[in-house]
Amino acid sequence: MSTIVDVAARAGVGVGTVSRVLNESPLVSDKTRERVLAVIEELDYRPSHMARNLSLGRTLTVGVIVPFLTQAAVMDRIRGIVATLRTTPYDIVLFTVETPAQRSEQFRNLARNRVDGLLSVSLSPDDQEVERFRRAGIPVVLINGRHDSLPRVVTDDTAGGALATRHLIKLGHQRIAFIGEPTLDPYGVGWSECRQIGYRNALEDAGLEIRAEYQLLGQPGRAVAHRLTRELLRLPEPPTAVFVASDKQALAVMEAAQDMGFDVPGRLSVIGFDDIDIAKYVGLTTVHQPLFESGCRGAELILEALQVETLEPFEEVLPVDLVQRKSTAPPTS
Repeated sequence: MSTIVDVAARAGVGVGTVSRVLNESPLVSDKTRERVLAVIEELDYRPSHMARNLSLGRTLTVGVIVPFLTQAAVMDRIRGIVATLRTTPYDIVLFTVETPAQRSEQFRNLARNRVDGLLSVSLSPDDQEVERFRRAGIPVVLINGRHDSLPRVVTDDTAGGALATRHLIKLGHQRIAFIGEPTLDPYGVGWSECRQIGYRNALEDAGLEIRAEYQLLGQPGRAVAHRLTRELLRLPEPPTAVFVASDKQALAVMEAAQDMGFDVPGRLSVIGFDDIDIAKYVGLTTVHQPLFESGCRGAELILEALQVETLEPFEEVLPVDLVQRKSTAPPTS
């Protein structure tokens, strides 16, 4: 395999001249440039992109940090990021987080100049972490995260929660429950809490009672969703409908309800949030949020941030839509 030294020797120039040709420097004459390029083609020389980038003080990599890589909503956002960066010189380095402690460790590591820019998906850095990135000169863009000093792309979760609940109210439901994740979010996002606020707002606007026993929170997972569903359906006056803060949880709620003999949507209407791919195959009514599009938009913003000295902080809110399928219907009792 040919090296840059071989190219320089064959072309009769110094290694520095070959490097300048590769970096498209204007300090090389056209005649010399043509001779070097001809030798590069003749020797089939393939420069080390890593070495070249490091010589320019950059890695040409964008870090993407995500929690729970296997979640469908996260994967949809990653697909949008990949689709946008595919045609650029930047490679993607993926960092995953499974625990709050690991989250802090990854943010510390990423601030040590391992990437040119960072996309943080569903993870919100704190003030100290943001300052580390600022000192390191690494621009950060948040997708489904919040910090007042960073540019961010978010979904209107509160509006989505209200949209889901109003759909159930319009069908005639009055006993409407909510299942979501704990208000204390160790990852600093709070999307479930916002969706619950939208749920309460819609009930209040409709003059319906906001019942504490109808609002249950638990960690994500099939077993927890089953337990919460059983608690709801064993109440003396069980709900006739439930808004679930994510499609993943909603699928488990449907399964648990049917195991208890509650036909969906006959005895219990179920609506989720996200509109992941599997939702359409099981007929889940849900609130669609633009997951793929949010990944695309976040990637566009990090590319912009890499081209300017400072990208001013702002919040871009993406809209949500109701997707009605087979899991919701008017109450039978």
